[in-house]
Amino acid sequence: MGNKLGFVLILVALAALAVSMAVFTVDEREYAVKFRFGEIIRTDYAPGLHFKIPFVNNVKKFEKRILTRNNPNEEFLTSEKKNLNVDFYVKWRITDVGQYYRATAGNEGIATSRLIEIVKDGIRAQFAKRTVQQVVTADRRELTDDLMKSAGQAAQELGIEVIDVRVKRLDLPDEVSESVFNRMRQERARTASQLRAEGAEEAERIRSDADRQRTVILAEAYRDAEKIRGEGDAKAAETYASAYEQDREFYNFHRSMQAYRETMGGDGDVLVLEPDSEFFRYLKEPFGTQQAPMSDN
Repeated sequence: MGNKLGFVLILVALAALAVSMAVFTVDEREYAVKFRFGEIIRTDYAPGLHFKIPFVNNVKKFEKRILTRNNPNEEFLTSEKKNLNVDFYVKWRITDVGQYYRATAGNEGIATSRLIEIVKDGIRAQFAKRTVQQVVTADRRELTDDLMKSAGQAAQELGIEVIDVRVKRLDLPDEVSESVFNRMRQERARTASQLRAEGAEEAERIRSDADRQRTVILAEAYRDAEKIRGEGDAKAAETYASAYEQDREFYNFHRSMQAYRETMGGDGDVLVLEPDSEFFRYLKEPFGTQQAPMSDN
């Protein structure tokens, strides 16, 4: 009885082993490749449970998700034959698992190394067309697009797709950075000098225009003032003439009073006149006379 039980257990164990060797599962994050004596016979497995023939078929699985590889501190030459230290990374994923296996033997390290070399060739080609200043100041999106285009075409031979290529950092070697910065400072100084010169020229033009307008305004103001003064003098002469015509004696009296006020109003004033001068006529005769009027002089 014991021998029969042991035999049954052995058969069950062998059956379980045979079943386990005859089935495999595929995760939704994986690709599965079935081989028959080392030859690829199927690659299009959906997620789930699948079968194989033990000892005839074997299955290998590969990552379906996006993979990332960083590549720090790599030197590249610009068109000026100057070195730049570049840190970059590349994101990629498998799109054709059969081609991927044939190109890299399914080795992720080999695939990554070949992809990095492809990206390096692209960066090298892009930098060779640009100066240091152009590389530093260029639009990163333009550089990334060019790298994606060149790397994507070459990566198809590996059965993979390049998702993204990014230059994380650009550093100038010590022997290059100082000369580049000096040249950039000189360029900025030339630009500043040109802007200052243009500003001084514009300021001089504005100043000259303001001086011209000032001269014109003053001339017009003087002209208008003389015109108004002339009109006032004419009006005053007209008023004096009208008053003289109405009452000559009162006019002469008023003018004499003005003359007295202006000549004898201050301390220490001295007048040298003849006693019978017409100047004192209204002092001698307060009510005036009907004789010839006093001259305005």
